[in-house]
Amino acid sequence: MINFKGMTWDHPRGVDPLIAASEEYSRRNPGVSFQWEKRSLQAFGDQPLDTLASTYDFMVIDHPHVGEASEQNILASLSLPEYADELADLAKNTIGPSHESYEWNGTQWALAIDAAAQVSARRRDLLEEPVTKWDEVIRLAEQGKVLYPLKPVDAIDGFMSLCANVGDPCGTTQEYLVTRETGRFVLEQMRAVAKNVYTSCFDMNPIGALDILSSCDDFSYAPVLFGYVNYSQAGFREKIVHQENLPALGGNGPVGSIIGGTGISVSAKCAHREEAIKFAYWLAGKECQTGVYVQNNGQPGHAAAWNDDAANELSNDWFRNVRETMDRSWLRPRYSGFLPFIDDAGDYVNAFARGDMDTEETLHLIDTAYRKSFKS
Repeated sequence: MINFKGMTWDHPRGVDPLIAASEEYSRRNPGVSFQWEKRSLQAFGDQPLDTLASTYDFMVIDHPHVGEASEQNILASLSLPEYADELADLAKNTIGPSHESYEWNGTQWALAIDAAAQVSARRRDLLEEPVTKWDEVIRLAEQGKVLYPLKPVDAIDGFMSLCANVGDPCGTTQEYLVTRETGRFVLEQMRAVAKNVYTSCFDMNPIGALDILSSCDDFSYAPVLFGYVNYSQAGFREKIVHQENLPALGGNGPVGSIIGGTGISVSAKCAHREEAIKFAYWLAGKECQTGVYVQNNGQPGHAAAWNDDAANELSNDWFRNVRETMDRSWLRPRYSGFLPFIDDAGDYVNAFARGDMDTEETLHLIDTAYRKSFKS
């Protein structure tokens, strides 16, 4: 009997589809069982993988970890000759750059099982027309109708999304995160919204914003937040929250949104690596993703699920509504020192949004931390 132990993240989207898929796999393979544990969304984003790899066979991970993980030999390679065809198929049929995001130095370290990017959220019963441009977001904020999740990690992610949206993506040089001209413009546009939202937004993440939007009628819109299909499903919460494309700050539509989502990885210390990798490929594959995964609060990484009529019917067309943003999304840097940098940069953008720091000081501190991140 093989008894696998895995770690995922604490939300129905992160737990329910894994449990359902694991039960189906065990039904098909009676000698295999699974035990899943969960960690907070914050820990999912910043907890080092080396603290988990000795305890768990599977780790559901965020792709910025792959640079560090590959250097430390924490994860098992999934680039195996016997899976070459399956890997090529996933490369062609995974949504946006999700599959690519788990490849580092020519090796695939995880398989995309969940795809996300920063999109927008709207209560259609309260706000009739879609919001497509940033100046519309500012006007809504001035009316007191906007929730803007600006917890530090979400603040820096949103900053990077908007920089890419105006055609100047971050991280193209090691001298500065983004050009000063773009940095100033994006920060000022963020503050134009932030100065008109409740102070609770500065400690809020996307789940917090969606929970409020789905439970009361005080707010109608959130502009930049990682999408969650669950909130568009009838019965998940009291109110349905539709999600749509990223509002454009630049002139090229919903381009440049930072890619999110999750990947299934196998610990390098897994005692039953062959069976574990077999499960990982099945979990990321078309059959599972369009079936048991999406039917149990999952937000699949496989494009077939995004194209599936049943999946869209289940979610009020969530997959179709955010598809352009996903297809045109942006892959952030993933080198080993990037995550510690994000922790610092998020604090700076958050402080700026609160009004506690001016533009030039914010950009100076960001660039100083950014240059330091290559030396760590």
